[in-house]
Amino acid sequence: MKKLLILDGISGVPLGKDLAQAFRNNSLDVGYYNLLDMPKIALYSLKSRLAKLINRAKDKSGDAFFYLPKNNITSIRLLIEQVKPEAILVVGFVYKFIDPTALQNLAQQYQIDLYLYDTDSCNLYTKRREFIFFLEKELSIYKKIFSCSKVTAKFFKDSRKLNASFVPFGANFIAEPSMSDHNKKHEVLFVGSGDLRRIFVLEGIRDHLSIFGNRWERNFPLMSPALMKRVDDHPVWGSDLHELLISSKIVLNVTRGPYYAAGTGVNLRIFEALAAGCFLITDYCDEIATLFKVGEEIETFTGPEELQEKVSYYLENPERRIAIAQQGQAAFLKKFTWEARAKEILQYMA
Repeated sequence: MKKLLILDGISGVPLGKDLAQAFRNNSLDVGYYNLLDMPKIALYSLKSRLAKLINRAKDKSGDAFFYLPKNNITSIRLLIEQVKPEAILVVGFVYKFIDPTALQNLAQQYQIDLYLYDTDSCNLYTKRREFIFFLEKELSIYKKIFSCSKVTAKFFKDSRKLNASFVPFGANFIAEPSMSDHNKKHEVLFVGSGDLRRIFVLEGIRDHLSIFGNRWERNFPLMSPALMKRVDDHPVWGSDLHELLISSKIVLNVTRGPYYAAGTGVNLRIFEALAAGCFLITDYCDEIATLFKVGEEIETFTGPEELQEKVSYYLENPERRIAIAQQGQAAFLKKFTWEARAKEILQYMA
């Protein structure tokens, strides 16, 4: 393959740009396009409301999902004519921006293979109608689906007979593991949005916590006053996130309730923490055990009591914590950089 075009549907995080650069580092000519930059349909809000009313009137079941894409497919046609890719890799999704069938028609017209890096379908687990729409209307257009979740990839294969494979996230190197706790501002760092499961888990270690992320204040009625005091309610990305990671003794990953219920949870934070040389504790799931040596490269917990015990143990035993952080980053550098991930995806595309 000589030319790849990446259409980034989740540009709120740098994943798509990082992956594009990783492909370039693997000597591939890559074009990158942020779908949020696409020109919007004129009078979109009005047209969206009208489309929903018309579709609902046609829907005899009353149980379908309707969503008018925000953008005009013409801009993608012009982009394809300019870039002339042999393949398109969608990161996240396209259905919120353009009609998947329209993209499929363009790909057939210009003889382009379509691929998806599925990074966000797990967020649809609790949105039944939208998840069904995604399964039926978008996933079928792709030649191959790379999913960040092993559970989801298996579901796509078994239930929909789709060509799907588990391709976990990666990250870029951030920092070497710290050999001491000097200048470590945070005992236990959690970065992520608020939800009920996370609150239940975090209450047990609230005296050690620093929490950063959005949607926490809306959950304050569910939280103890002591936990509320540990919250800085705003999202953190990029260099600000990196600074937090390297200034923490323990980085904690707690998967959201729907992910945990499905037995999945190998999210981007895990790889970012290892890229920063951090000691990481995350929920146990089978996916984690297939990727890392638990107790040697990372640590896991299965419930609040075990988490409390392990937080106390590793705060009191920094030498053991540092050794695991070193081995975790060594595993990351060997198998989970974005360059390694791009090379794996390219093997599937060959």
